[in-house]
Amino acid sequence: MPLTHCRLCNSADLHFDFAEGYRSRLKYYRCHNCRLVNYDLDHGLDQSQYTEVYVSPTLVENKRNVEGTATWQFLHRHVPGPAKLMDIGCGNGCILYLAREHGWEVRGLELSADAARAIAADTGIEVDVGNFLKMNLDDSANYDVVILRHVLEHLPDSVGALRQINALLRPGGYALLEFPNIDAPALKFKRAMKKLGLRSNTKYPPEWRPGHCNEFCRYSFNYLARESDFALEIWQTYSSKPTLNAIYNRLPIGTKARVLLRKNA
Repeated sequence: MPLTHCRLCNSADLHFDFAEGYRSRLKYYRCHNCRLVNYDLDHGLDQSQYTEVYVSPTLVENKRNVEGTATWQFLHRHVPGPAKLMDIGCGNGCILYLAREHGWEVRGLELSADAARAIAADTGIEVDVGNFLKMNLDDSANYDVVILRHVLEHLPDSVGALRQINALLRPGGYALLEFPNIDAPALKFKRAMKKLGLRSNTKYPPEWRPGHCNEFCRYSFNYLARESDFALEIWQTYSSKPTLNAIYNRLPIGTKARVLLRKNA
């Protein structure tokens, strides 16, 4: 069944935005009400492409740890600590490791049992295994900070995800999220090239499917924050390249967004 309503605001005011994949069969629609870009899930998703080999968080020069370190430094600048932190989809546990080194109380959550075991064996940090959207977590309203990095765009129910995070936080607590910035000029340019037929989709095999179902800009994310009883404190874009990062932190034109939300009292 074709997509008829926006997954964020339930508006029927959807308009075709762009297509990708083999013979441009995979369609994306933009909501004129909340500005979310919705992928038509009738064609399916593929999350297996994001599986990564474990890298120890003690290897500070590794690219994955450089990005995790940048997230931790952002958090350390803007949130007073030591505090109690949960990292959902914690990857290799880099942020948990750095936060613990600074005296924070940490807890991780991962879908991958292998990743959880590797983190525990390597760092001694215990990581729970499960899907936080389906778990009855026993420590509601118990955290100062909850982190969700490059997970939100994979979840069809973004409002449900943010409300679950809200329930984990103490009054006035913070949520730190990272995700693609769909309105970055570089991504707008790529979409324009596709619409004009100047960027080929023939590179995709017939079986290729994306992993992202919702793509956010600042406007649509702010809508999500309000619906989830959060206030948007900081919106910035970033890059893993130091020179570009210095620019993107000041001018919100990067392809990746980093945001800080505060739970309404």
